Amino acid sequence: MPKPSMSDLYLGIDGGGTKCCAVIADAQGVILGRGMGGAANAYQNLTQTQASIIDAATMALHDAGLPVNKMRDLSAGIGLAGVNVPSVFAAMQQWQHGFKKISLTTDLHIACIGAHKTTEGAVIVTGTGSCGYSFVAKQATILGGHGFLLGDQGSGAWMGLEAVKAVLLADDHTGPQTQMSAMLHDYLQVASTMLVDKLSTASSGDYAKISQIVFAAALQQDEVAISIIREGAHYIDLIAERLWQTKPGRMSLIGGLSTYITPWLKPDIVARLSPPLAQPEFGAVMLAMQA
Repeated sequence: MPKPSMSDLYLGIDGGGTKCCAVIADAQGVILGRGMGGAANAYQNLTQTQASIIDAATMALHDAGLPVNKMRDLSAGIGLAGVNVPSVFAAMQQWQHGFKKISLTTDLHIACIGAHKTTEGAVIVTGTGSCGYSFVAKQATILGGHGFLLGDQGSGAWMGLEAVKAVLLADDHTGPQTQMSAMLHDYLQVASTMLVDKLSTASSGDYAKISQIVFAAALQQDEVAISIIREGAHYIDLIAERLWQTKPGRMSLIGGLSTYITPWLKPDIVARLSPPLAQPEFGAVMLAMQA
């Protein structure tokens, strides 16, 4: 099989706090190669983000059967967490990247482009964190995304944190008893007295994993777990209603928690949601093509 021409190939990069996904596509949008790199939140670590992009792109080139030295011929669309901060965006724009050219935007923007395969639309992200985003008439609206210590209701990290708080209250008999206590102690393999020590250095990703305990307990009609999910779902409902005011035409719920929280949303909100058409990295490819 002949190797594709580099003159009409595009690189799409989706960089977030835990990983960096890369795809190479031809002019028809056919994916030819995929790659994965490390964390790529440009606000948290600019140098690591740039290294992760190169690593992911290198893997994608290899997967496509293309030599690494052809990286300089790729037109790249790059969506990153953290570049909504102007100084971080400026620093990334000055990066001596080695690609033919780059088009830089936020990870939310490429997620929106991918979800709708067009420049306008809205997405609600419910993963480790939560936020809402719409892009209509060249105007971006961002709601939430403040981190689970300050917000991010309805996210996995927030639910996990709320579950731990509830369990600690139950263990001290200062709050209602919950089945999440036994589940959490078993999951972490610690007694209640050691729970705080175990979680003293936990990351948002660690708390997000605990969110599965909340949904498992809710299936067993645990009232404390149900109240946490309802509070989170109410916040997502509010985000959706606010985003609809921007008249995006189409809205998708994306992220690792989306399947779990959807049944808890208002029926009229769910009825208006549309399934995402493609992954964020494909949105980055489209960004590169448009440039």
